[in-house]
Amino acid sequence: MNEYKRPIQLRWADLDPNFHVRHSAYYDYAANIRTEFISSNGVTPKLMIKEHFGPVLFREEAVFKREIHYGDDLSINLKLLKVKRDYSRFSFVHEIIKADGTVAAVITVDGAWIDTHLRKLTKPPEVVIAMTEAAPKHENFEWVD
Repeated sequence: MNEYKRPIQLRWADLDPNFHVRHSAYYDYAANIRTEFISSNGVTPKLMIKEHFGPVLFREEAVFKREIHYGDDLSINLKLLKVKRDYSRFSFVHEIIKADGTVAAVITVDGAWIDTHLRKLTKPPEVVIAMTEAAPKHENFEWVD
């Protein structure tokens, strides 16, 4: 897959008192596209409950580059930045992009898969490996040992 990109629908509730998009909304947009991507690739909440595994995030970072205002036409993408060779850990990058192509923010997340019964990190099932393989790769994509 070359690109995974979706429009962002700004809501009034996404604004801060200065009428900019509040900082935590950026993280919500990124979480939304990640869950949409993994679900559309077979890693659904129902499957995770059945097979007792799920994602856990260790780090979530946003770099704000340009202001976003209510009414701006925006999209967000998803790119795999790195993955451990056994697929147990991952990093995704998301860019929030204005209609003119300006990158307004970059959100990076580092995470892993956890066995929800044992509460320990685990190698994910095959469906997660297939989903990871299907993810568009960042230009600086790397495998991690």
